[in-house]
Amino acid sequence: MNEQESKPSGSNPKETNSKQARLFIISAPSGGGKTTLSKALLNRFNDILYSVSYTTRPPRKGERNGVDYYFTQKKDFEKKIESGHWAEWAEVHGNYYGTSAGFIDRGLASGRDILLDIDVQGTLKILENYPDSVTIFIMPPSLETLRKRLEMRRTESRGTIKRRLLTAEKEMVQKDLYRYVIVNDQLPVSIETLIAIIEKYRYPNKPEKCLK
Repeated sequence: MNEQESKPSGSNPKETNSKQARLFIISAPSGGGKTTLSKALLNRFNDILYSVSYTTRPPRKGERNGVDYYFTQKKDFEKKIESGHWAEWAEVHGNYYGTSAGFIDRGLASGRDILLDIDVQGTLKILENYPDSVTIFIMPPSLETLRKRLEMRRTESRGTIKRRLLTAEKEMVQKDLYRYVIVNDQLPVSIETLIAIIEKYRYPNKPEKCLK
Protein backbone atom coordinates (compact mmCIF):
# COMPACT_ATOMS: atom_id res chain seq x y z
CA MET A 1 0.00 0.00 0.00
CA ASN A 2 1.39 3.34 -1.02
CA GLU A 3 0.53 6.82 0.23
CA GLN A 4 1.03 9.87 -1.90
CA GLU A 5 -0.11 13.47 -1.96
CA SER A 6 -3.32 14.21 -3.82
CA LYS A 7 -3.28 17.42 -5.88
CA PRO A 8 -6.89 18.23 -6.75
CA SER A 9 -8.03 21.57 -8.06
CA GLY A 10 -11.26 23.43 -8.57
CA SER A 11 -13.15 26.61 -7.76
CA ASN A 12 -14.95 27.20 -4.47
CA PRO A 13 -13.89 23.89 -2.93
CA LYS A 14 -15.88 22.49 -0.01
CA GLU A 15 -12.99 21.72 2.27
CA THR A 16 -13.03 19.43 5.28
CA ASN A 17 -10.58 19.03 8.14
CA SER A 18 -9.87 16.50 10.88
CA LYS A 19 -12.75 17.84 13.02
CA GLN A 20 -15.30 17.64 10.23
CA ALA A 21 -16.95 14.86 8.31
CA ARG A 22 -14.90 13.32 5.51
CA LEU A 23 -15.46 11.79 2.14
CA PHE A 24 -13.67 8.48 1.59
CA ILE A 25 -13.44 7.44 -2.04
CA ILE A 26 -12.68 3.91 -3.20
CA SER A 27 -12.03 3.17 -6.87
CA ALA A 28 -11.00 0.01 -8.68
CA PRO A 29 -11.33 -1.61 -12.09
CA SER A 30 -14.44 -3.73 -12.51
CA GLY A 31 -13.69 -7.01 -10.72
CA GLY A 32 -10.97 -5.42 -8.59
CA GLY A 33 -12.74 -6.16 -5.32
CA LYS A 34 -13.96 -2.71 -4.27
CA THR A 35 -17.49 -3.91 -3.50
CA THR A 36 -16.23 -6.64 -1.15
CA LEU A 37 -13.81 -4.24 0.51
CA SER A 38 -16.46 -1.54 0.85
CA LYS A 39 -18.84 -3.97 2.55
CA ALA A 40 -16.11 -5.04 4.97
CA LEU A 41 -15.40 -1.40 5.75
CA LEU A 42 -19.06 -0.61 6.40
CA ASN A 43 -19.36 -3.65 8.66
CA ARG A 44 -16.47 -2.29 10.72
CA PHE A 45 -17.72 1.34 10.77
CA ASN A 46 -21.49 1.12 10.76
CA ASP A 47 -21.90 4.86 11.27
CA ILE A 48 -20.32 5.71 7.91
CA LEU A 49 -22.88 6.62 5.28
CA TYR A 50 -22.61 4.72 2.00
CA SER A 51 -23.45 6.66 -1.14
CA VAL A 52 -25.44 4.30 -3.35
CA SER A 53 -24.71 5.20 -6.96
CA TYR A 54 -27.36 5.57 -9.64
CA THR A 55 -27.06 3.67 -12.92
CA THR A 56 -29.00 3.03 -16.10
CA ARG A 57 -27.58 -0.45 -16.58
CA PRO A 58 -29.76 -3.49 -15.86
CA PRO A 59 -29.36 -5.16 -12.45
CA ARG A 60 -27.11 -8.21 -12.24
CA LYS A 61 -28.36 -11.34 -10.55
CA GLY A 62 -28.73 -10.75 -6.82
CA GLU A 63 -28.43 -6.95 -7.00
CA ARG A 64 -31.07 -4.96 -5.12
CA ASN A 65 -32.41 -1.54 -5.99
CA GLY A 66 -31.42 1.01 -3.35
CA VAL A 67 -28.79 -1.31 -1.88
CA ASP A 68 -26.30 -2.07 -4.66
CA TYR A 69 -27.44 0.71 -6.99
CA TYR A 70 -30.44 2.85 -7.69
CA PHE A 71 -31.51 1.55 -11.10
CA THR A 72 -33.04 4.29 -13.20
CA GLN A 73 -34.09 5.01 -16.77
CA LYS A 74 -31.78 6.81 -19.18
CA LYS A 75 -34.24 9.66 -19.82
CA ASP A 76 -34.63 10.28 -16.09
CA PHE A 77 -30.87 10.26 -15.58
CA GLU A 78 -30.37 12.77 -18.41
CA LYS A 79 -33.01 15.10 -16.94
CA LYS A 80 -31.06 15.12 -13.69
CA ILE A 81 -27.87 15.96 -15.60
CA GLU A 82 -29.62 19.07 -16.90
CA SER A 83 -30.91 20.01 -13.45
CA GLY A 84 -27.47 19.66 -11.78
CA HIS A 85 -28.57 16.76 -9.57
CA TRP A 86 -25.28 14.85 -9.86
CA ALA A 87 -22.09 15.56 -7.90
CA GLU A 88 -20.41 13.48 -10.59
CA TRP A 89 -21.58 11.35 -13.47
CA ALA A 90 -20.10 9.42 -16.36
CA GLU A 91 -21.10 7.20 -19.24
CA VAL A 92 -19.29 3.86 -19.05
CA HIS A 93 -19.78 1.04 -21.59
CA GLY A 94 -22.98 2.68 -22.79
CA ASN A 95 -24.53 3.13 -19.34
CA TYR A 96 -24.73 6.16 -17.07
CA TYR A 97 -23.46 6.16 -13.48
CA GLY A 98 -23.87 9.04 -11.06
CA THR A 99 -23.64 10.24 -7.45
CA SER A 100 -26.28 12.42 -5.82
CA ALA A 101 -24.94 15.85 -4.81
CA GLY A 102 -27.77 16.29 -2.32
CA PHE A 103 -26.89 13.07 -0.49
CA ILE A 104 -23.28 14.19 -0.04
CA ASP A 105 -24.16 17.69 1.10
CA ARG A 106 -26.80 16.52 3.58
CA GLY A 107 -24.53 13.81 4.98
CA LEU A 108 -21.55 16.09 5.51
CA ALA A 109 -23.74 18.82 6.98
CA SER A 110 -24.98 16.33 9.57
CA GLY A 111 -21.40 15.47 10.54
CA ARG A 112 -21.36 11.99 9.03
CA ASP A 113 -18.42 10.48 7.15
CA ILE A 114 -19.39 9.20 3.71
CA LEU A 115 -18.00 6.37 1.57
CA LEU A 116 -18.11 6.72 -2.21
CA ASP A 117 -17.51 3.76 -4.52
CA ILE A 118 -16.86 5.46 -7.87
CA ASP A 119 -14.55 5.29 -10.88
CA VAL A 120 -11.53 7.43 -11.76
CA GLN A 121 -13.56 9.93 -13.79
CA GLY A 122 -15.95 10.41 -10.90
CA THR A 123 -13.15 10.79 -8.39
CA LEU A 124 -11.55 13.61 -10.37
CA LYS A 125 -14.90 15.41 -10.51
CA ILE A 126 -15.56 14.98 -6.78
CA LEU A 127 -12.08 16.30 -5.95
CA GLU A 128 -12.89 19.57 -7.69
CA ASN A 129 -15.39 20.37 -4.92
CA TYR A 130 -14.07 18.19 -2.09
CA PRO A 131 -10.26 18.33 -2.35
CA ASP A 132 -9.68 16.90 1.13
CA SER A 133 -11.37 13.62 0.22
CA VAL A 134 -9.34 10.55 1.14
CA THR A 135 -8.84 8.64 -2.11
CA ILE A 136 -7.99 4.92 -2.24
CA PHE A 137 -7.34 2.91 -5.40
CA ILE A 138 -7.72 -0.88 -5.31
CA MET A 139 -5.30 -2.59 -7.70
CA PRO A 140 -5.67 -6.19 -8.91
CA PRO A 141 -2.43 -8.20 -8.72
CA SER A 142 -2.43 -8.41 -12.53
CA LEU A 143 -4.68 -8.04 -15.56
CA GLU A 144 -4.71 -11.83 -15.89
CA THR A 145 -6.07 -12.16 -12.35
CA LEU A 146 -8.66 -9.52 -13.16
CA ARG A 147 -9.69 -11.37 -16.32
CA LYS A 148 -10.22 -14.58 -14.33
CA ARG A 149 -12.31 -12.75 -11.74
CA LEU A 150 -14.54 -11.27 -14.43
CA GLU A 151 -14.96 -14.64 -16.11
CA MET A 152 -15.91 -16.26 -12.79
CA ARG A 153 -18.85 -13.89 -12.47
CA ARG A 154 -20.51 -15.56 -15.49
CA THR A 155 -22.62 -12.45 -15.99
CA GLU A 156 -20.93 -10.85 -19.00
CA SER A 157 -20.04 -11.77 -22.56
CA ARG A 158 -16.48 -12.15 -23.81
CA GLY A 159 -16.84 -8.85 -25.64
CA THR A 160 -17.91 -7.05 -22.47
CA ILE A 161 -15.04 -8.58 -20.51
CA LYS A 162 -12.60 -7.45 -23.18
CA ARG A 163 -13.94 -3.88 -22.98
CA ARG A 164 -13.71 -3.93 -19.19
CA LEU A 165 -10.09 -5.07 -19.32
CA LEU A 166 -9.22 -2.25 -21.73
CA THR A 167 -10.89 0.23 -19.36
CA ALA A 168 -9.04 -1.35 -16.43
CA GLU A 169 -5.68 -0.75 -18.11
CA LYS A 170 -6.50 2.93 -18.53
CA GLU A 171 -7.68 3.25 -14.92
CA MET A 172 -4.65 1.48 -13.47
CA VAL A 173 -2.35 3.93 -15.25
CA GLN A 174 -4.05 6.71 -13.24
CA LYS A 175 -3.56 5.08 -9.84
CA ASP A 176 -0.97 7.71 -8.85
CA LEU A 177 -3.76 10.29 -8.71
CA TYR A 178 -4.89 8.57 -5.51
CA ARG A 179 -3.57 9.15 -2.02
CA TYR A 180 -3.41 5.42 -1.30
CA VAL A 181 -3.02 2.32 -3.46
CA ILE A 182 -3.86 -1.14 -2.15
CA VAL A 183 -2.91 -4.21 -4.19
CA ASN A 184 -5.77 -6.63 -3.57
CA ASP A 185 -3.81 -9.87 -3.67
CA GLN A 186 -4.86 -11.32 -0.29
CA LEU A 187 -8.33 -10.18 0.70
CA PRO A 188 -7.90 -10.35 4.53
CA VAL A 189 -4.72 -8.25 4.29
CA SER A 190 -6.41 -5.75 1.97
CA ILE A 191 -9.35 -5.39 4.38
CA GLU A 192 -7.00 -4.82 7.33
CA THR A 193 -5.04 -2.22 5.36
CA LEU A 194 -8.18 -0.39 4.28
CA ILE A 195 -9.55 -0.28 7.83
CA ALA A 196 -6.21 1.05 9.09
CA ILE A 197 -6.35 3.88 6.55
CA ILE A 198 -9.84 4.89 7.62
CA GLU A 199 -8.92 4.72 11.31
CA LYS A 200 -6.00 7.05 10.67
CA TYR A 201 -8.43 9.81 9.67
CA ARG A 202 -11.34 9.02 11.95
CA TYR A 203 -9.23 8.62 15.07
CA PRO A 204 -6.18 10.87 14.55
CA ASN A 205 -5.03 10.52 18.17
CA LYS A 206 -5.02 6.73 18.06
CA PRO A 207 -1.59 5.07 17.51
CA GLU A 208 -1.32 4.15 13.86
CA LYS A 209 -1.02 0.61 12.62
CA CYS A 210 1.86 -0.17 10.31
CA LEU A 211 0.53 0.38 6.79
CA LYS A 212 2.37 -1.83 4.30
